[in-house]
Amino acid sequence: MTYTNILVIKMSSLGDVIHTLPFVAVLRKRFPKARITWLVHPQFAAFLPDKPLVDQVLYFDKVKFNKLGRAGKYQYFQEMRAQLRAQHFDLVIDLQGLFKSAVLAYLTGCPNRIGYCEMREGSGLVSKAVTGAHARDHVIERYLDVARYLGCTVDSIDFPMPDLSAEWEQVQEKLAAYGLEPQTGKNSTNSTGSKDKVSALNYVVIAPGARWVTKTYPARHFAKLARLLMAEGTHVVLAGSKDETELGTEIAGQVAMARYGSRDTGSGMLINLVGQTSLRELGALIEHCKFYFSADTGPLFIATAFKKPLVAVYGPTRPERTGPYGFDGATVLVAPVPCAGCLQKQCDHWECMAAVPPEQLFAVYKEKMEGAGHGTQS
Repeated sequence: MTYTNILVIKMSSLGDVIHTLPFVAVLRKRFPKARITWLVHPQFAAFLPDKPLVDQVLYFDKVKFNKLGRAGKYQYFQEMRAQLRAQHFDLVIDLQGLFKSAVLAYLTGCPNRIGYCEMREGSGLVSKAVTGAHARDHVIERYLDVARYLGCTVDSIDFPMPDLSAEWEQVQEKLAAYGLEPQTGKNSTNSTGSKDKVSALNYVVIAPGARWVTKTYPARHFAKLARLLMAEGTHVVLAGSKDETELGTEIAGQVAMARYGSRDTGSGMLINLVGQTSLRELGALIEHCKFYFSADTGPLFIATAFKKPLVAVYGPTRPERTGPYGFDGATVLVAPVPCAGCLQKQCDHWECMAAVPPEQLFAVYKEKMEGAGHGTQS
C-alpha cells in the first residue's frame, strides 16, 4: 500500500530519538514521495534529519504541558488536536508506545495507526502493535520490524544525522580558548572539486553524566581515566548538559589535584565543557573527536550515530536491548556483578558501575587506537 502523508511519533528521549533514525531512513526509501512529519519534544529535536528525509517537525512541549493545570492541559490537547487533524495524515506510526503518544495518535483522526511491539500504558488499544522477528532484540531492530511490515528493505543500519558544520565552528572557538588549536592538515578534495583544509584535533570526549544515578560511572574513575589519557599526550574534553556541571567540576578538580596539587585546572590537557555547549554543539564536539567514553547516556548514541570508536560502561541497563548498535567500533563493558541488567533506578547496594576499573577502559582505548594504525601519542 502507498502512503503519502505519514506521521512518526517519537518524542523522547535523546537516545530513543537517535535510535529511530535508521527507521526513518528506510521509511523514506520505501515512500520517496511521501510527506514525512516527526512529532517530538522540543528538547530532543536537535538531531532530527534534514530534508529530504523529514519534511516537517511538530512539537509537543512537555515542559510547558507539565506546568499547566487541568484546564490548561485540556486546552493544550485541544490545540494539538486541531493542529494534527489539519495535517490529514494517512498513516500514523507511534514508536513511543506510551499513554501520551497514544492520545496524540488518536487526536490525529487518522484511522491507520500502528506502533512497535512494546506498546505500553494502553497505547496498544489505540495503535496496532507490530511484532516482528526481532521483538526480543535491540530496540532499533524492533523499530525496523515496523518498517519491514510496511514493505521497507533493511540492508544496513544508517543514522542520517544533520549537518553540524556551523556548530563545529563554534566548538573550535571554545576549544581554542582553552589552548586546543586546530592543526592544519593536508588538503583534501570535496565533492565540488574544491580544496578543504583538514583540521586535526587530538582530543577524546568523556561524557560523565547519566539520567539515572545507578547508570553513573564514578567521578573518581573518570578522573583516573582522564589522567591516563593525558599522560599519553591526549587532550580530554569533558562534555554534558548544564545539569551535569557539578559533576564535570568534580572530575576536573580531582584531575588537577592529582596532577598539580591544586583544584585549579588552568588550561592544560583537560578541558571542561560540561554545561558550556548546546546540544548540537555537543554533537559537533563528538563528531570530530578521535574517541569517546561514557556510561549509558544520550551522548553515547550521538557517538554511535557518528560511528566513533568508543567504550561504554553498563551496569543496571542492558546493552543487548539499548546499547550502541550498528557498527563494530563500539565496546561495551558490562559490570561484572550478578545483578547487572537489573533496570533499577535506585539501589541500596549500588556497586556495579564502580566494579569496572578505569584501567580497563584505557586498555581498550589503546588497543583500538593502535589497531587503527595510529598510536596514542600526540
